Amino acid sequence: MKFNIALLKGDGIGPEIIDSTTQVLDKIGAKFGHQFDYAEYLAGGCAIDATGIPLPEETLAGCLASDSVLLGAVGGPKWDTLPGHLRPERALLGLRAALGLYTNLRPARLYPALAAASPLRADIVARGFDILIIRELTGGIYFGDRGRREGPNGPEAYDTEAYSVMEVERIARVAFESARLRGKHVTSIDKANVLESSRLWREVVHEVAKDYPDVTVIDMLVDNAAMQLVRNPQQFDVVVTSNMFGDILSDEASQITGSIGLLPSASLGSTKRGMYEPIHGSAPDIAGQGLANPIATILSAAMMLRYSFGLETEAKAMEDAVDNVLNAGHRTADILGGAAQRPLSTSEITELILLEI
Repeated sequence: MKFNIALLKGDGIGPEIIDSTTQVLDKIGAKFGHQFDYAEYLAGGCAIDATGIPLPEETLAGCLASDSVLLGAVGGPKWDTLPGHLRPERALLGLRAALGLYTNLRPARLYPALAAASPLRADIVARGFDILIIRELTGGIYFGDRGRREGPNGPEAYDTEAYSVMEVERIARVAFESARLRGKHVTSIDKANVLESSRLWREVVHEVAKDYPDVTVIDMLVDNAAMQLVRNPQQFDVVVTSNMFGDILSDEASQITGSIGLLPSASLGSTKRGMYEPIHGSAPDIAGQGLANPIATILSAAMMLRYSFGLETEAKAMEDAVDNVLNAGHRTADILGGAAQRPLSTSEITELILLEI
């Protein structure tokens, strides 16, 4: 089979981790008889430098014409002083909206081989955890009305949180369908004791739950959820929540796994085309030094094989290769944890994953 993939390498370590990932994809293609064709486009800070805007029309058109999009990372201090509509991160919001990517899947599981890297107590780590965080991606405060105005205490800024019944219903169905394939348990995160948007969220989730009597659903306030993730992560199976809450909680979940460099993500909509990216940032402080951990990006590409291309066996082969490398004690600097004599470079750990495939 032949697939066209739009590559958005982005900024900082983005080019390094994307290059590692395309090597792994090509090895998978050679083994299983597939062809992956890549087209590179600018997005984020590099696009600002070249064109003056974070998301050029050429990039958007290329992504829309692709079978799926693989993204490295965008942003960095270089562009922090730009106005909001010109910040590198606006490229992500623009892509999500234009591609209709309303669902973000962020798995967070503890690799037994990396238990020592987790900041959690040993007795908590010993029980393990495997969480799927489902974040609504095109609504809420990130896409609401915003601006600056004169207020009762002088100049003020505002951002508006708004959700429609439709937006909550479709993300809730993703959560319940996902739970049916896992532990049949959904935790819905909100702030219904304060926010009207959360009260609507809770109402709609429970209405959708009636169609899934085989799945248990509970509500949890976001502040409690933040605490429970570090106190007892084993209680979670599928977690569904709003755009902002999902952004924060999924980053917290990444840290209890031992490193943000391990967690992939998939952004999906109503078509098979998705956007796949690691959840970490561009790490400009280590860019170009060969220190970046490419595993999260490689695992994101595995999700692309599974969700967009329907290649389950191939996705599993990529994931098993990563597992085998970690189980053998190989580590990059971010997950060293005393398990290896020295941290491996980006190219070295990539080569080991290639050998496993």
